[in-house]
Amino acid sequence: MGPRNPPETFQNHAMTDTAPSPFVFHQGTAPLLISMPHAGTHVPPDIAARLTEEARHVPDTDWHLPRLYEFARAMGASILVATHSRYVVDLNRPPDGASLYPGQSVTGLCPVDTFDDTPLYADPADVPTDAEIAARREAIWGPYHAQLRAELDRLKAVHGTVALWDAHSIRSVLPRFFEGKLPDLNLGTGKGTSCALELAEHLLAIAQTAPGHTAILNGRFTGGYITRHYGQPEAGIHAVQLEMTQCSYMQEALPFDYLPERAEQIQPTLQRMLQAVLDFVTTRRVS
Repeated sequence: MGPRNPPETFQNHAMTDTAPSPFVFHQGTAPLLISMPHAGTHVPPDIAARLTEEARHVPDTDWHLPRLYEFARAMGASILVATHSRYVVDLNRPPDGASLYPGQSVTGLCPVDTFDDTPLYADPADVPTDAEIAARREAIWGPYHAQLRAELDRLKAVHGTVALWDAHSIRSVLPRFFEGKLPDLNLGTGKGTSCALELAEHLLAIAQTAPGHTAILNGRFTGGYITRHYGQPEAGIHAVQLEMTQCSYMQEALPFDYLPERAEQIQPTLQRMLQAVLDFVTTRRVS
């Protein structure tokens, strides 16, 4: 069975026969695009049949982000949400599968293990071949990035300067990737390459005021492929990744429930950060 408590703002497609488009897209009017590359849950039946029981629950999903960021629609943001699970293809990895963190443990373009370092595929012989990886990349990775590129280009043509906010969430404790508990709000700007330093420092200052939460800039997570590839501040495209702990707004274990009262405590900080991004880009038009 798939997850028992899917994100509320779009259909849960895990373990179903209905193949969704690679993304759900809402076009806004403000110079802000929010990308959610790991919010999808759909696993095509032919892949799901090869997965372990644990993997069929797609536990490494960035759960409920469309609901958490629902307020951004009223701010005029465009919102791009993946429909397929990162277990099918990871939209925040380079198309050639190169590691984003050389020397550290990472999952690949078409992962073969979970964040807990357990196998995704029940039979090791069932891991995706090079041909299957290429097919998944063409069918899902390509269209998502084409839409992302097209919307950035559209917004830049209208506004001159645009912001890309890559929204993520993760369990707060994952020994495979980091020691102890992760800070709650992990801002990444490609170590300063994907957005203006002034903006990054302002966002960190806002994040540090979140009651009961911790924050860091370019710590364990410095931004994935999307942030690093599309962020070109000198050309008027400022990209920021936020990797936030799931305990800030939801239950981190099955059934992965959204916790409204907890989410309401962090949403004002998220809104303040997004408003700061909008204020920044609207005052810096690049021709």
